[in-house]
Order: sequence, then C-alpha cells, then structure tokens
Amino acid sequence: MNILDKLNELRSLMQAEKISAYYIPTSDFHDSEYVGDYFKGRAWLSGFSGSAGVMVVTLSEACLWTDGRYFIQAEEQLAGTSIQLMKMMEPGVPTVSEYLKQHLQANDVLAFDGRCVSYEAMKEWQQLMPEVVIKTDLDVFDQIWPDRPALPSAKAFLLSDELSGKAMTDKLAAVRESMKQHQADWHLLTTLDDLAWLFNMRGDDVSYSPVVLSYALISMDEVMLFVDETKFDEAAKAFFKENHVKLLPYFEVYSKIETISGKIMLNGKRVNSRLVQLCHEIIDLDNPTTLMKAIKNETELTNTRNAHIKDGVAVSKFMIWLKEAVQHETITEISAADKLEALRREQKDFLELSFTTIAGYKEHAALMHYSATADSDVELKPEGMLLVDSGGTYLDGTTDITRTFVLGPVSDEIKRHYTAVLKGMLRLSMAKFLHGCIGINLDILARGPLWEMGIDYRCGTGHGVGHILNVHEGPHDIRWRARPNTISAVFEPGMIVTNEPGVYIEGSHGIRIENELITKCSETNEYGTFLAFETITMAPIDLDAVLADQLSDSERNFLNAYHAQVYTKISPFLNEGEKAMLKHYTRAI
Repeated sequence: MNILDKLNELRSLMQAEKISAYYIPTSDFHDSEYVGDYFKGRAWLSGFSGSAGVMVVTLSEACLWTDGRYFIQAEEQLAGTSIQLMKMMEPGVPTVSEYLKQHLQANDVLAFDGRCVSYEAMKEWQQLMPEVVIKTDLDVFDQIWPDRPALPSAKAFLLSDELSGKAMTDKLAAVRESMKQHQADWHLLTTLDDLAWLFNMRGDDVSYSPVVLSYALISMDEVMLFVDETKFDEAAKAFFKENHVKLLPYFEVYSKIETISGKIMLNGKRVNSRLVQLCHEIIDLDNPTTLMKAIKNETELTNTRNAHIKDGVAVSKFMIWLKEAVQHETITEISAADKLEALRREQKDFLELSFTTIAGYKEHAALMHYSATADSDVELKPEGMLLVDSGGTYLDGTTDITRTFVLGPVSDEIKRHYTAVLKGMLRLSMAKFLHGCIGINLDILARGPLWEMGIDYRCGTGHGVGHILNVHEGPHDIRWRARPNTISAVFEPGMIVTNEPGVYIEGSHGIRIENELITKCSETNEYGTFLAFETITMAPIDLDAVLADQLSDSERNFLNAYHAQVYTKISPFLNEGEKAMLKHYTRAI
C-alpha cells in the first residue's frame, strides 16, 4: 500500500467507529524517545522516518508535527502524500492541541491508543475540549497494518555493582525515602531507562537503547516488576527472588493497578493515560529516579571516562583512515558509517551503537538527523566535508560524539561557519558558573558566535547522556528557550551533558562539533559554589577548516590543551603510523 491507500484504510476504520480525529504519537507504552518496530505506526503510515513527530488524521486531512531538526527531511518525505507538515514552534503554526480545538465540535470523537499517550496529554485535551468525546482504547494499527512486527523478546541481563556503582537495594531505599516525603503508599514506574537504572538491568528491547519492556509497582514492603521473565536467566531470577522482587507478566500491570488502594506516586507526563485511568488516587510528581540517574556516581564517571577512551580510539582511527582513503578509494556515506561501526566493534565490551549513525556529506549534513539510504547514499570526494554524529554503548558507558571532517578544499564561508561553531563549543567547554544555573543560562556561550553572524540552529545545544543507557537523558539540558510544560533541572556535580552547536545551510553544508562534558565543582567561596565542566570525549577536532586568527587566546589555548590530552590518552592504542597521523591532527595552532 502507498501512503494514500494507508490513509484511506485508516479513514474507513474511523468512519466505522464514528471517529472524527485519530491521534498518532511516536511513542510506545512507556513514552520512550526511540521505539521498537512494533510501535512505529506513525512512520509506517506517513513515510516520515524521523524519530520525533506526531500525526492527527481527520476524515478530510492529515497533519504531521515535527521539530526543527527534521523540517528539511519531513518536507522531502511527505511530498506527494497529502500529509501537511506542521513545523513546531514556528510562527503561525498551531500546536496539536490548538489544531484539535479548532477542528473538533461538540460530541465529536477523538481517539488514540491510550497506552501510547501520556496522562498529562489526555488531561489537557479533556480540559481544553470538555464537549469532545475522548476514546482511549483503540489501536488502529492492529487492524490496518497487515505485517506489523511483533513485540520485542530480547534477552536481558543484570549489571554487577562494579558496573553500576550502586546496588539495587540501595536505589530502592532511596526511592522509598522519596515516597515517604510525599506520603505515597505506592510508586508506579513505567519509563524504561528509569526501570533499567533502578533494577540494574539492561536489555535489547529498543534499538540503540539497552532497556527492557517492563513496569514496576513499589510499596514500602513490596516490589512488583512486570516483565516477560523468560528474558532473564536463572541466576537473574534467583537474584530478584532473593531480594524480594516479584516478577509478574508484562501486561498484568493493567489488572493489578485496579486492585491497588492508597496513594500512587507517578509522573503524569510520562505514565500512559490508560494506566492512570485505572488508578484510584494519584500523586503526580516527577519520578525521583530521573534526577538520581542523571547524577552519576564515581564508579559510573570513572567507567564512562574509560568508555570515551575506547570510543576515541575508534573515532581517531576512523579519521586517519577517512582523510587518506578518500583520496583514492570509493567511499560512500553508508560505507563510511559501516567502517566506523566496525572500528567500534573492535573495542572491548562494546555492546551496540547508541543511535543510528548520521553520516552526511556536503548538503546532506544540513539535515540535522540525516540517515543515508540506498537511494540517498552518495560517494565521498576529496572535497567538502562529511559530518558524522555517532556513538557507542559499552559495558563502561554510553558515548555521543560529532565530528565534521574536512575531505578537501572548502569555501571561505564554510571556514567562517566552522570556526564559529568551534568557538561556541570551546566557550561552553570553558564555562564557570554558579550552582543554580540551568541550561538556558549557559546556552548563549555556545550559540553566541553564531548569533553574531545572524545564524542559528533549530535545536538544543546539549542533552544528558545515560550510563549504559539512553543516549538522550534528562532532566537537564542546554537550550536557549524553555520547552512548553517542561522545567529543566539545575546542573549538579556528576551530571553529563553534550556540547554540540552547529550550522545547517540548506542545499550547501552542515557543521556540528560535539563533545561530552561532566559537571564538576570548581570552588566555593562567599558568592556560592561555582561549577565547571570536564571534557571527556577524546578524539581530534579537524583543524583543516579552522581560521586560527579568529580564535581568542583562551580558546586557542584550551583547544591546544585538549588536543594534547587526546594524543596522550589515545596514542598508546595506535600503531606507529597512526600515532604520526594523530600527532598531526592534534597539532598546536
């Protein structure tokens, strides 16, 4: 079926069910950012493959909302489908809620699969449109998607305390302390990375995210983990039993929650609406595990630094190979990404990529989250630039790094843009700031050199990174304006955040340079506690497009010191020829 056929099939079902509008998020039962194939109904229906986007289909039109990272990609993939692109946060573009309010009348029916829509979203629509009937029990894809993939059934495993740095029992005790503070009898936890962190378990139920499909109900003397127990080996099942964690079937959480009396603490922004509808009394708060997870312990920080050395070895070898091989070998965007993945797989304790590698050549790099396909894949030439955003998950930790490699001659304009991106990245790396700051206080450091040129990038500057977990993690981030209904967390020592300003010129080029930073204490005096960042990404930044005379002395000194550190940490893992090239790529300027 083509896109129009799929939309017609959906509308026929809507007419039969007397539905006026059907809402389709990009989500699973756990509000995950990346989802398994079973949950990719929006991508199947629309043809838009970006990881972020929601749809509303009425009997007469279809609209898709996505953010600035995907505007160019969405325009290309939605062309000719009859689906209208709604560019989120652009002037004159209604939000999903505004659109629904405008298009639905009294007694119209808005339907969705409530397991994939948060309680907060449903509550907002109930308050905004009290005259509209909301139906939460319809999963249309079970009926219109003939070859829908099955739910994942990958094996799971437990992390040792040597890898996690904190025992499951200690984490449960901390959660129960939070429950006491909020006078909660139970805590319902549904977000997969929080569950993985709390129970020190990892799996492979979502591509690039080592998580396990599960739910948990926790009281002061009972823990129920709803999961397919066949995912675990006998030793893991024995560990849970020994520590009084009862394993129950995955879908049993829906019947169990109805029987729970007392106050249930949950995060209404993340728990699905079907579950909350079954609760008798709730306390709606952020999950305490989200902040606990974001502040890494010393074991996690030490292991993550080690993961970045492994990752830096792979990226450095890739850079050495790429800049030489492009002169005489046939290399494409896809084969370059495959080469980098192979180099990562050579590293000890590599588990999987932390997200789909973005390898965009020339104008393809202007699509922030470009993913090469057989149709779009192009050959690299000894000219222009290749942007590579990639990462790996190791038993030591999770990495996220972007480098824009210069393959040959580039224009003066590109050099100015590249240098401005570098300046912003360096300024944020060098930041010293009072405790109490959030990302909005810091964003101008990275974005400032670009704003001075009248350029911006339509995305945040940085995000948290999980430990052997999701590559995108909150509650902290770095961006210039607040997101609706979202409060960014204050930076705390131990938080990891990315630093990734960029320039994206449609039809021409894209540039991004990204390192990861650990938040650390700098000093405490009469003015308060000052924090700073430690750079943990260890790979050369291509100097071939840098206009050195545009760097300040402090920026140049920081860059040179960083490159000296890269050479010291990475060179022991290279052969003599590679060491010589790394020495050149990390030269002082």
